[in-house]
Amino acid sequence: MLKPLTDEQRQIVATIRAFVEKDVLPVVTRLEHEDRYPHDLVEQMKGLGLFGAVIPEAYGGLGLDYGTYALIIEELARGWMSLAGIINSHLIMAHCVASFGTEEQRRRLLPPMARGDLRGGLALTEPHAGSDLQAIRTTAVRHGEEYLLTGTKMFVTNGRYGRAFALLARTDPAAEPPYRGLSLFIVEKGHPGFQVGRDIGKLGYKGVETVELVLEAVPVPAANLVGGVEGRGFQQVMAGLEVGRLNIAARAVGVARAAFEEAIRYAQLRHAFGRPIAEHQAIQLKLADMATRVEAARLLTHQAAEAKDRGARADLEAGMAKLFASEAAQEVALEAMRIHGGYGYTTGTPRSCSSARGPTRSSAC
Repeated sequence: MLKPLTDEQRQIVATIRAFVEKDVLPVVTRLEHEDRYPHDLVEQMKGLGLFGAVIPEAYGGLGLDYGTYALIIEELARGWMSLAGIINSHLIMAHCVASFGTEEQRRRLLPPMARGDLRGGLALTEPHAGSDLQAIRTTAVRHGEEYLLTGTKMFVTNGRYGRAFALLARTDPAAEPPYRGLSLFIVEKGHPGFQVGRDIGKLGYKGVETVELVLEAVPVPAANLVGGVEGRGFQQVMAGLEVGRLNIAARAVGVARAAFEEAIRYAQLRHAFGRPIAEHQAIQLKLADMATRVEAARLLTHQAAEAKDRGARADLEAGMAKLFASEAAQEVALEAMRIHGGYGYTTGTPRSCSSARGPTRSSAC
């Protein structure tokens, strides 16, 4: 059972909901169909402090707990899932710096990240290695007071419009087991040899860019090695991914909720056989199942958030929430599309139902 919202949480949710209703929903269909990056909405999100949602107050962030963060992401995704994605990679990087970085790194990176002036991303996946992080081939070779990084990263969210990336590289090729040879670096744009490659087209998750990054002997200051010690990157990334999975779970809850609410609205308006289709038991059974999936996904998401807030290990909880909620969102959106009948598969259908036509779940952040 979810705890009752505090007055602060209710106010935050109301603020995000008003932003979604006034500024997001009127433009989201156009941006989604054009696959256009939402520069204006991002600026408004900066003004709301969302890029610093869980960054500690000492470094300019809002310092919110993860339960409140999940509420924010759900509301954002109810309007447009891609907005939650833009925040996700950014705050995974921020979490890695805040939790494992040196004090100098925190003071240098977190304040501009909290303002949204320095937007971050996560560079893990490689062309030959997806979730198998121990198999990455990007190398970091130390030369004096810098490292030379060489390799290719795929599916990088914020890769074109972000300015810095938490990038996992191999500093010790001989380490056994291999994860002990991985280190995490903050790589900023502008260094020679750093190239933003091709944009990667997607069936869904439009509007947020997903790109390839190519590094050819890119010089990165040793001061940008997270925590200042080699060989700790795998653990740092895994802790950050708990935050990412929580975002994806809450994002999926928002998508499912939007589709469910639209299905109810349409079922009350659409008449068949002399009465609203909402009065037909076949539709009622669908709606009951949809409501159950939305609520179960929300409960799993907040269970993971509570574990993270306690400082407990939350990888299992976050993983279960991400899995169940993302699949629930796909199923709820599909049922919403079916309730809309033939109109459900047209471009004029409310965008919340269109998630059934393209993947809702994203293994990328």
